[in-house]
Amino acid sequence: MLKAVVPVLALVAVAVAVAVAAGCSSSEGKDEQRLTGLRENYCMQLGRWQNARNAMGTATPESPAYEEAGLVAQDALLAMRPLRDETVSGGRTLGEETMLAINNGDGYAEAQVVQYCDNVGFETLTR
Repeated sequence: MLKAVVPVLALVAVAVAVAVAAGCSSSEGKDEQRLTGLRENYCMQLGRWQNARNAMGTATPESPAYEEAGLVAQDALLAMRPLRDETVSGGRTLGEETMLAINNGDGYAEAQVVQYCDNVGFETLTR
């Protein structure tokens, strides 16, 4: 009887291992889809901020264009939050570079986050 049980237990163990592995890859696929969605949203919001900032031109703080650029900047910063720890070239994080670009008008930082969008496949969403 023991000789018959051992092969059955081995088959059950293999079946469980295959099922667990399949579950992991399914979960990994969903995580990758979620990450792609977050990246796309970030790059889209970054592009919207760039457009609003460029349209602002010489707007005064009282103008609607100035207020719009501020609101769009907030959207870009919110979209960055779940990705803030991702590394961009130069050793800084996406969060650091985004803050420098939006809050300080740092052209180098802006180039870094645009390059990030290019690297993750969403270069057409930015300027």
